[in-house]
Amino acid sequence: MVLAGGEGKRLMPLTADRAKPAVPFGGSYRLIDFALSNLINSGLRRIVVLTQYKSHSLDRHISQTWRMSPLLGSYVASVPAQQRLGKRWFSGSADAILQSMNLLSDERPDIVVVVGADHVYRMDFDQMIQAHIESGRGVTVAAIRQPLHLANQFGVIEVDDNDATKIAAFREKPSDPKPLADNPNEVLASMGNYVFSAQALIDAIEHDGTLEDSTHDMGGDIVPYFVGRDDAGVYDFTYNQIPGSTERDHSYWRDVGTMESYYEAHMDLISVMPVFNLYNHEWPVHTQQVNLPPAKFVHDGEGNQGRTTDSIVSLGTVVSGGIVERSVLSPNVRVHSRALVTDSVLLDGVQVGRDCTVRRAILDKSVVVADGASIGVDKQRDLDRGFFVSDSGITVVGKGVLVTP
Repeated sequence: MVLAGGEGKRLMPLTADRAKPAVPFGGSYRLIDFALSNLINSGLRRIVVLTQYKSHSLDRHISQTWRMSPLLGSYVASVPAQQRLGKRWFSGSADAILQSMNLLSDERPDIVVVVGADHVYRMDFDQMIQAHIESGRGVTVAAIRQPLHLANQFGVIEVDDNDATKIAAFREKPSDPKPLADNPNEVLASMGNYVFSAQALIDAIEHDGTLEDSTHDMGGDIVPYFVGRDDAGVYDFTYNQIPGSTERDHSYWRDVGTMESYYEAHMDLISVMPVFNLYNHEWPVHTQQVNLPPAKFVHDGEGNQGRTTDSIVSLGTVVSGGIVERSVLSPNVRVHSRALVTDSVLLDGVQVGRDCTVRRAILDKSVVVADGASIGVDKQRDLDRGFFVSDSGITVVGKGVLVTP
C-alpha cells in the first residue's frame, strides 16, 4: 500500500496544481516512481496507491506508466478516497487505510508493506520482509541513521538495550534524543516504510478508528500502539544491500518534503561520482518512456556554442548557443543564444530566451523566461515579483509563468 494522499504544502508552488508524489524529479521521473520501482524490483507485484489531494496528474501517470500483466495477478492500482465510512475525506495516513479496508479483505494477504510515495531512495523490501517474519512481531519499521543534531526533524526510534531489533520507544522530533549504542553521534529515524503482519495491521487500524483523540497517523499513532504492546521491531536501512550500488550511494535516502531538500536531492544527482546514482541498471528506477527525440546541442547563428557541463539533460531538449552548468533539464526544455543556466532545475517545457540568466532556481513546467530576463540574480527582486525564495536563496517559479525583463 503506497500512501500518496499528501498535500505537500512545503513544496508550494510545485504542489499548487498536483499532489506531492506527482512532482517531477530528476529530469524524467515523478517522486512516486522511486517507491513503486523499489516495490517492483523487490518482487512485490500487487500494489495499491491511495490518493486524495489534487490527484489527476498522479492518477494519469500511474495509469499510463505502471501497467502490468494481469496474467499472474499483478497490478498497480490507483485508489482514490472512497468515503466508505461516511461523507468525509482521509483524516490521516492510518485513516486512509481504514477507509480502504476493502482492499485487504479482497486480497487477504499475510503480509502488508506500507510505504510513503515521496522519498528518493533504493531499497530491497524483500530483505526487510524476511527480517520481519523472523522477528515474529506485528510491525517492523524501516529506519535510517541520521546525525544526532537532526533528531528534532524526525520521528526517532529508541531501541531496546538488550535487543537492537526491538523498538523500546518512538518519539516524535525529540529535543533530547537517545543516541545509538554503537554510535553516540547518530539516531535511528523512521523512514515512513512499514511491514505489517496483516491481521495485526487490521486490528490496530480498526482500534485507532475508534479513538476520538487520535490523529490517525501511521507514525504518530499506529507505531506507538505497537510499541506499547511490545510488538514493534526496527529494520536498520544500513544493512539493506542493493545490487549495483556503490559505497558512495549505499543507504541513500532523501525526504524531499521541503524546497531545500528537493533542490539538494537534484544536486546529489549531477556530481561526477553521484551521491545518488540514477545509472544503476541492476536496480532500475522505472518511469514513463516518452516518444521524444534525443537532446541536441548546437551553435546559434552567431557562432555561440551550446554547451552543457555537470548536468542531466533529458530527451527533447535543445541547447542552442547557450550554456548550462550543474543543472537538471527535463524533457522539451529550450535554452537559447547567450543564455546562462547554472545550479538550477528546469521542469518540462521550460523556455529560456536569449541573453537570460537563471541561477539557483527551480522553474516549474512551461515557464517562459523572456529574452533578457533573469531569475535568481537579485533575490529581493524575485520576491517583489511574487516568486518563492527559500531561506538559502533558491528561487522557485510556478507552472506556466512568463518571466519578463
